[in-house]
Amino acid sequence: MKPSLCLVTPAFASANNGNWQTASRWARMLAADYRVRLVARWDGQPDDAMIALHARRSAESIAQWSRQIVRRPLVVALTGTDLYRDILGDAAAQRSLELADRLVVLHEGAPQDVPAAYRAKTVVCFQSCTAWQTLEKTSRRLRALMVGHLREEKDPQTFFAAARALAGRADIVLDHIGAALDESLGAQAIALARSQRTYRWVGSRSHRDTRAGIQRAHVLVHCSRMEGGAHVVMEAVRSGTPVIASRIPGNVGMLGHGYRGYFEPGDAAGLASLLMRARDDAAMLRGLAAQCARRAPLFEPAHERSTLRQLMRNLLTGPMPRPTETPR
Repeated sequence: MKPSLCLVTPAFASANNGNWQTASRWARMLAADYRVRLVARWDGQPDDAMIALHARRSAESIAQWSRQIVRRPLVVALTGTDLYRDILGDAAAQRSLELADRLVVLHEGAPQDVPAAYRAKTVVCFQSCTAWQTLEKTSRRLRALMVGHLREEKDPQTFFAAARALAGRADIVLDHIGAALDESLGAQAIALARSQRTYRWVGSRSHRDTRAGIQRAHVLVHCSRMEGGAHVVMEAVRSGTPVIASRIPGNVGMLGHGYRGYFEPGDAAGLASLLMRARDDAAMLRGLAAQCARRAPLFEPAHERSTLRQLMRNLLTGPMPRPTETPR
């Protein structure tokens, strides 16, 4: 019988977010080797191993798992806000780092963002998605698409401000996909769409419809202030759609230090300037597309599947790692 693997995720399909996409994809990738159970919190079942997404939001399951008489492998995946906010001051999130046998991070620079005491047990696992055909785009206008629920971490206000700065450019259209998780931000999006024809907020869309939107766009805009490794960035790269992104560790760790499509976090004028260049200089978009194409192999499903399977195989067949001592 295959070993049982409990995969704890703080988000399910109804959330339509990155944590759910990660959890469901990992469950499929590991199903050939394990009996995978997807749960919101560990229910005490005698599984052979656990993978828990998010150090703070899954902290209760992580702590309960660690109290078992027989030690069994525990993997904690740091998916974004836990890596760049929670572990800096939240005791439960910090405890999760200590209890984990392995920490999974989602971009190549992330190990340096993990506290030094825990870096030795950190594994980089680039997320993946299928490749979609690159489409020919109209030359009449530039369509820039932001994909992200309206909440502070995604910084939609920078996208709003860039849209206002580009109000005189009828040849640049800014579309926005994402649910209004913050009512105030939703109200701002509605007001902007009513006052400016070149900004369109379409609300939440299915994952497939969102990918189709990314595929049709000339450029994906990613404004996040905090990100562990954004799905939409890799989906754009794997669709041949260039990215213009905030210069934060999660984006740089996916697109590379030498990427030429960054603006500083919160810099709406810088974002607007890049969008004008993308519209007015065809060579710029071609250059960004070429850089994205060179990163695309990192996000192939076979690469992610191999990393996950090797990680779990090592934990289940090798000697159990010793728990990390709490730094003093």
